[in-house]
Amino acid sequence: MQQASMGARHFIFYLLDGFALHGFSAAIEALRLANDVAGRPVYGWQSVTADGHPAVSSCGTRIAATGSLVDERGRMHRGGEPPFVVVCGGRAKPPDDRALDAWLRLCARSHRPLAALAGGVYCLARAGLLDERRCAVHWEHFPDFSERYVAAKAHQTAFEIDGSIYTCAGGNAPFDMFLRIIETDLGRDVTNRICETALCERLRETGERQRLPLQARLGIDNPLLIRIIEQMQANLAEPLKLADMSPATGLSRRQMERLFRREMGRTPARYYLELRLERAHLLLLTSSLPVIEIAVACGFSTASHFSRTYRERYGITPLRTRIAEMERLHKGGGLRMEKEERRVA
Repeated sequence: MQQASMGARHFIFYLLDGFALHGFSAAIEALRLANDVAGRPVYGWQSVTADGHPAVSSCGTRIAATGSLVDERGRMHRGGEPPFVVVCGGRAKPPDDRALDAWLRLCARSHRPLAALAGGVYCLARAGLLDERRCAVHWEHFPDFSERYVAAKAHQTAFEIDGSIYTCAGGNAPFDMFLRIIETDLGRDVTNRICETALCERLRETGERQRLPLQARLGIDNPLLIRIIEQMQANLAEPLKLADMSPATGLSRRQMERLFRREMGRTPARYYLELRLERAHLLLLTSSLPVIEIAVACGFSTASHFSRTYRERYGITPLRTRIAEMERLHKGGGLRMEKEERRVA
C-alpha cells in the first residue's frame, strides 16, 4: 500500500477472486511512476477484498488486503476527496455479490469515480451503473456481456471514459487508462516522462481498438475481402446471404468464392460458419446462457443443427465444452472454496 500525502488522490483497488495480476500491476505502476516523476506522493492506494483476506490472482499470486468491504462501508463518510474505486477482475465472469453491488451504487451516489478492469466491468453493469454509458469490454467477454446488458453501450475498445466511469478491457490497457487520469491531474509533460521511464513508445487514446486490425490478424491486404469479413462479423446472429454482400463490394458470387478460396483457403460460407462457431465457443466458455439461446444468438435455427456443426468443428459437443470449462475453473481456481475453508478454520 502507498499512502498519499494530505490532499493527494487516493485509490481503492477492490480485488475480485481470480483478478488479473497484469492489469492490476499496470495500474499501480502508472500511479507509482507518477509519484516518482512528481517527486512527491501525489497518489496513494490500498487493496480491499470482500472479507479482508489476501486476494489470489489468476496466476496464483496472493496480494494482501488492507481492509474488507465492511470496513470501506464504515469509512464512507470520512472527510476529504472521495477515493477513486477500481474493481479489478480477470478473465472469469464474477459471481453475483449483492453486498458489492450495493457498495458500488453507494459509491456512485457519493460521487466517487468508479473504474473496472477486465471482468470487473460485469460488477458495474450488474449494479446498474453502465446503463447508457460507454464501456470497454474484452473481446472474449463481449458476446456474453452485450447479450446480458443491452442498456450498456459496450465497445471492443482498449478503454473508455464516460463521465466518472472508467472501464478497461485489461492486459496493457490499464496503464494507458491510468495515464489519462494522471494527465488530467498533472498534465501531458508528466505523462510523457512516465512513458519515457516505462519505455512506452505510444499512449493509446480512449476508444482505440483492442485487437489487431484484420489486415494484421489474418495476414491479408485485399480491401474487398476485408469489407466482406467485416460484414460477416457484424451479422453473426442473422447471417447475410452472399448475394446481400455483393452490392457493397461490387463482386459477383462467383468472384467472392474465388477470392475466398485464393486468400483464405475456404469458401465464404465455410468462413462465415467458422466465425459464428467461434462466437458460440466464447459464449459457452464465458456465459451461463442456455445452449439454445447461444445457438440463436449465433445464427443457428435449431439446437440440434448447432450441436452437430459445433461438434464437427471442435470435436466435442457444446454441453461437454461448458462442463469441461466448469471443471477447469473448479480445479484451477477453487478460490472461493479456499476462502470458505479459511473462514471456518
